[in-house]
Formats: sequence, C-alpha cells, structure tokens
Amino acid sequence: MRIGISTSVIQRGKTGVAQYVLALLRAFRPYTSQHQWTLFVLDEDLPLFEFARDCMTIVTVPEQHRSPVKNIIWHQTRLPKLARQHRLDVLHVPSYRRLVWSRPCALVATIHDLAPFHVRGKYDWKRMFYGRVIARRLARRQDRIIAISQNTASDIMRFFHIDEPRISVVHNGIEHERFFPASREEARAAVFQQFGLARPFVLYVARLEHPAKNHLRLISAFERFKAESHSDWCLVFGGSDWHGAEAIHAAIRRSRYASEIRALGFVPDTALPNLYRAAEVFVYPSLYEGFGLPPIEAMACNCPVICSARGSLGEVVGTAAEIVDPEDEQAIAGKLLRLISNEQERNRLRVAGLAQSQRFDWKRTAEATFNVYQTALTQD
Repeated sequence: MRIGISTSVIQRGKTGVAQYVLALLRAFRPYTSQHQWTLFVLDEDLPLFEFARDCMTIVTVPEQHRSPVKNIIWHQTRLPKLARQHRLDVLHVPSYRRLVWSRPCALVATIHDLAPFHVRGKYDWKRMFYGRVIARRLARRQDRIIAISQNTASDIMRFFHIDEPRISVVHNGIEHERFFPASREEARAAVFQQFGLARPFVLYVARLEHPAKNHLRLISAFERFKAESHSDWCLVFGGSDWHGAEAIHAAIRRSRYASEIRALGFVPDTALPNLYRAAEVFVYPSLYEGFGLPPIEAMACNCPVICSARGSLGEVVGTAAEIVDPEDEQAIAGKLLRLISNEQERNRLRVAGLAQSQRFDWKRTAEATFNVYQTALTQD
C-alpha cells in the first residue's frame, strides 16, 4: 500500500496535533518494510522528521505555504496533484481544517475535536465559520474518518451529520518509552537546573490559549488556594503562546501572587517527563478537549491529576483523577487544598493514574489507524 500523510498542520511541533502526527509516524516505522510512506513536510519542519528519513519518502513543501490561508489553498490545489504523482492509494490528512475536496485516492481524515461548536470565542469569526461550515462539507468527502475519542465521534455525527459506519474511534497513545515513573528527586534536580524551579509546584501543560484552556480561572483558583493554605506551592504553566495569550500574561502580572506563577513557554519533549515527575499535582481545567494527552502523560509519570471532565476528558481519565467543574474556581481551589493536606490521597491517585495510562499506547493506535487505511482502500 502507498500511503501519504500531510504534516503541515503541526505548527512547528508545538501543538497537540504535532504530538499526534510525530508519535503516530514513529509507531508506523515497523510497517515501512512492507508499505510505502510519503510525508508532505513544510521546509522548516524538516528537522522534526529526521527519524523518518531512512524509511519514508519526504516531500518538501515550500515555506511560503505555511500561513493558514495559503496552506488551505495548497491542500486543495497542489496536494491532490502530488497524491496522483506519487500514485498514492490512501491520503491521510490529520486535521479537519485541511481536508481536501478532490479525491485522487482513498481519503482518511483525523478529527481531534469540534471545539468551535462548544467553546464560544475559541477562534476569530473566520476560523469559527470555516470550522462550522466549510469543514463540515469537506468531511463528508472523506472515505473514512478517525475520531480520537468516542466523544469526538458523537460530535461528528451530531454536527457534521456523518453516519457512524464511516467513523472509527482510535484513541491517542502514550509513548511509554518517554513517560514512565522515575526518581522524583532526580526530576526535581533536573527542573531546577533547566527552569530554576526550586519550590513545590502545581503544573498545567497546555498552550496559552484564552478562553478555551481556562488559565484565568486557574489563576484565580490558585490565589484562593494560596490565601487559605499559606503554602509555598507555586503554579507553573508549560506551553507556547497562542490566541489570547496576552490576557493570561496580564492576569499573571495583576495577581498578588505573581512572583509564584511561572510561564515557561514551550517545553521541549526531552524536558516534559521530568516536569511531570517533579510536580506535586497536575491540573487540567480545560473547557473542552477532543482527547487531552497531558493528563495521561502526567499519570504515566506518577503525578496525581485534577481534571475537568469536559469533552472527552472524562472518557480519557476515567476514575483515576480528581474531577472538577472547570468553571468553579472555589472547587478547583478546594481540590488543591484537599491534596496538599492528604499525601495518602495523592498516592492513591498516582497508583490509579499509572494504571489508567497503560490503556493508551501508540503501537495500538498505529495498528488501528493502519486498519482504517485498509478499510478506506477496499470499501465500495
């Protein structure tokens, strides 16, 4: 089988979609001895794909096609021609914002979430219109659609009016070679050396996006927690600036605990596991997620988790996290207060979280995804 994958939606490797694409491709390496793979990669993203050069064909996409509008046009005009030129059997586009209309071969799409239907103001009006109207029509042109959670599959049926038989639920995975329990003392030493984090901290890993990632309420909840506990715990954000980041930075500056709130920016893959291991608690108060990798990654590193159940998050974390209403600042503060004073409960969450994280593995995700390719190619 000749399989093509568009990778130009990974935003220089700094998004959840990027983690999905890169981890999935690494898990596909065992399949390359029997099948041909062609990756379409923006010029400046090429270093991220060095691991694939020896077993996959990489087609460079000129950097001029990076901006969203130009990238959409490239997908609609140039990519179908490239698919024919490379005689692809299956073309996989891992984002509903770049789905193609033309059908040069069997088409497979991954839809991570339909957040524009749930979170008001998540994007500007143009992107909201594209996600709600244009993407829906493009999705109907696909032979098979991969939903990364049952919640997303339900949204696709509800909002895009696509029949269930065309949708395959394939959960994301965890790279257990990277995310696993290890010495907390060594992790603390590593994050002190790299980030200067010397005190105990509460961690939130997500791009700095307002309002969808809910940083402002977490800051307010942290202020309540500090006022009531008088603890030395700090709040640490790991993630690159995104839409609305200026509102988050402004809230940090205004906080009476500003000196105890750190925004680290994008955290390199090599540093992320130790950041999870060193944290006292991982908090994920997102207003909506199609999957939510960070809570599971934290669990795999033996970090207790407080999590919203919005979108797919309840499906993903199960009973292994403290569930909280992300719009209730007092409830978030209350969960932090409970955990800071209850080491036994933190240990219970560590054990439950580690067991929950074992349900997810990129090898199983790759196998299920490859089965979708076969189905797309052979279906009538």
